[in-house]
Amino acid sequence: MSIKILYVEDELFLGKIVKESLQGRGFEVIMESDGAKVLELYKQIKPAVCVLDVMLPNKDGFEIAEEIRALNPEVPILFLTAKTQTADLVKGFTLGGNDYIRKPFSLEELIVRIDNVLRKTDRSSSAAVDYVTIGRFRFYTNRQLLTNGSEEKKLSYRESELLKLLYENRDGIIDRRSILNLLWGNDSFFNSRNLDVYITRLRVCLKEDENLEILTIKGVGYRFVLG
Repeated sequence: MSIKILYVEDELFLGKIVKESLQGRGFEVIMESDGAKVLELYKQIKPAVCVLDVMLPNKDGFEIAEEIRALNPEVPILFLTAKTQTADLVKGFTLGGNDYIRKPFSLEELIVRIDNVLRKTDRSSSAAVDYVTIGRFRFYTNRQLLTNGSEEKKLSYRESELLKLLYENRDGIIDRRSILNLLWGNDSFFNSRNLDVYITRLRVCLKEDENLEILTIKGVGYRFVLG
């Protein structure tokens, strides 16, 4: 059975090229150009991954992602955008985006990134352990959930994957390049800035336990300390 992709793009010429290229790689692609129609289409087709342009008529990709996340917190979402401001990037990830591809992009890059998020989703869903204990917290890796008693913090997909990497390497140092290649697919300056944002956000999430610390090892990477 082919993997079903919901592709939302209002540049019809570009959309036709991308759709045909993805179909040529064996994907089943359902394309929509009107943002207002996407949610109902999503409910009908239940895709394995969503590829959303940000700038759309009637409803933008960020709004669509928020609506999809309310229905399904797990489905991978990739944003396509010509926007390059850090604020837009942070907004996309805050709303639950798994990846962010700047226009213009190569078709090979898009295909690699789709394969990457699908592979990570499969690995997460097959994990045997429902949660791990991190200091005062329980980290539910499959549900991207961090709890502290009755308090719950829903993590984005990438926040969850980053915390998982830090926890799995808690006995040593994990270098920045490894994190970037594993979670973003490359170690570009743009993605390196994204990593800084996510490290800061995880530190905020974990600050209630003073024994937990994400140490920056200058010029190398990070060490996750569990006191």
